[in-house]
Amino acid sequence: MSPFDTPRRLVAEALGTALLLAVVVGSGIMGERLSGGNVAIALLGNTLATGAALVVLIWVFGPISGAHFNPAVTLVAALRRELPVTLALAYPLAQILGGIVGVCTAHAMFGEPILQVSTKLRPGGDQAFAEVVATFGLLATILGVSRFRPDSTPMAVGLYITAAYWFTASTAFANPAVTVARSLSDSFAGIAPASAPAFILAQLVGALSAAALFGWLLKTDTSR
Repeated sequence: MSPFDTPRRLVAEALGTALLLAVVVGSGIMGERLSGGNVAIALLGNTLATGAALVVLIWVFGPISGAHFNPAVTLVAALRRELPVTLALAYPLAQILGGIVGVCTAHAMFGEPILQVSTKLRPGGDQAFAEVVATFGLLATILGVSRFRPDSTPMAVGLYITAAYWFTASTAFANPAVTVARSLSDSFAGIAPASAPAFILAQLVGALSAAALFGWLLKTDTSR
């Protein structure tokens, strides 16, 4: 259990998620401005910034709150009884609020309108399935690495997200709070509100699937 009290843990989740979204949206805007219309270059810049920032943010906030920054991660932690119910209910609120603040911060840094609504549709079953896969992989990374090499979890998460940006059709949102926040940015990293519910549902399916499979896979055989 964390030695930090509830207010500090909630602030850590909110601040960490805010910084994460500032990186995601800010690097997307920067990448789009500098890439000269080359979407691959813009995505590469967005990817590298996000993966690197995740490692640092987990190092910073992990000892305080666990550095979930993600309601899907919080849900799995609660199901595994690694988090009290009160925190399991409060963390997602802090994460969503922090994510929105992070998006507004990115807009302010780049001289964009602070309040926006994305028009970037991400429709189709293929996109939703990609989010199932992306979130399943994220939780598999967290559960597996934290079991066998816990000190490597920050690096593993950053590396996984870096890869998942490129191997998933959806560019691996893998996070309901990130999805909500990115719906409020009409930028490179945005997602239209109409596309968000399918992404969020898919993310929860992926997270629960990983929790179920790895709950079995990582269970020690005590019959011997």
